[in-house]
Amino acid sequence: MKVIKIDKAQFADGYKALQKVYKLFGPVKEKAFYNFKELVDGRQADLSFQNTRLSPKSIVFPQSEDMFTYTLDEASKDANQLKPVPEKNESRAVIGIRPCDAKAISLVRMNFDTQEYKDPYWLNLFNATTFVGLACDSPCQSCFCTTAGCGPYHEDGLDILLSDQTDHFLAKELTDKGAKLMKAAGWKTKATAGLEDKKKTAESKITAKISTDNLSGADTLALYNANFWEDASFACINCGTCTFVCPTCWCFDIQDEVHAKNGKRMRNWDSCMFPIFTVHTTGHNPRETKLHRVRQRFMHKLKYFVDKYEKGIMCVGCGRCVSQCPVNIDIRKISELMNKQASKNICAVQK
Repeated sequence: MKVIKIDKAQFADGYKALQKVYKLFGPVKEKAFYNFKELVDGRQADLSFQNTRLSPKSIVFPQSEDMFTYTLDEASKDANQLKPVPEKNESRAVIGIRPCDAKAISLVRMNFDTQEYKDPYWLNLFNATTFVGLACDSPCQSCFCTTAGCGPYHEDGLDILLSDQTDHFLAKELTDKGAKLMKAAGWKTKATAGLEDKKKTAESKITAKISTDNLSGADTLALYNANFWEDASFACINCGTCTFVCPTCWCFDIQDEVHAKNGKRMRNWDSCMFPIFTVHTTGHNPRETKLHRVRQRFMHKLKYFVDKYEKGIMCVGCGRCVSQCPVNIDIRKISELMNKQASKNICAVQK
């Protein structure tokens, strides 16, 4: 894996070259916040950001996405047929994605790309995208990535990892897709230094943590029936903020939108925190109360996912849900409660 030096004065030239080959996305400041947007009209990624308000998961999993179109007009040869929306196969690149967000996309892939089921919409966008990461040298106070199976210089899910060196970037090529992008940009000056020293410094700045060591061996029903869930869910207002800002949440709903005789079928983000998310056509709701919904969210991320995939927790420690929850529900505190309960259960079994 090569490490390339990119002078910041030459970065703009690389952008221009890349825009001839790729549809580019990157962090852009909008009022007080940064979010990932398509880089058009000469706009460049603002790599001075600390973190974005929303994760860039929408680049491969759009918040609203057309799946099929149809017409009920009997005069049309396509009447009463679902016509697939053309695939989006153009080459795309995300510039400046944080390592935690790239790791999150790898975790989400385990849901959308299985041996039994492969989601064509998600995979088409994922396969067409090159992920250029930006190492996190100034992590947010709410970040706890180093204890969530990730880190500020984590490489999982990335094709290139950039490290800011004040007047230049060091770019570590990680995959063939990454090498192809570097060639297209014209960035080829080999570097003499590596990234290890800055990696250690960045990791040392992260002091927040999450406790998960007992969860994989815990009894699921004992955690489900633990007595702390009522207190944990008391403040929740079911706004869904935690799920929309979370890079590993993948819940969606499918709806039809019709105008006159023409319509389309869409998939839209949804949230397990919304009261109607699990309402059956009979009217029955198996998660009728907010206790049920809060418990489901944390059990899914910290227990069900752990047991099903054996790849750690369904969280990368980005801290967005911690900093943006309007009632200060903290996944780190919930995990601590679950981990302690799991420890009690393990000790009881051993006795």
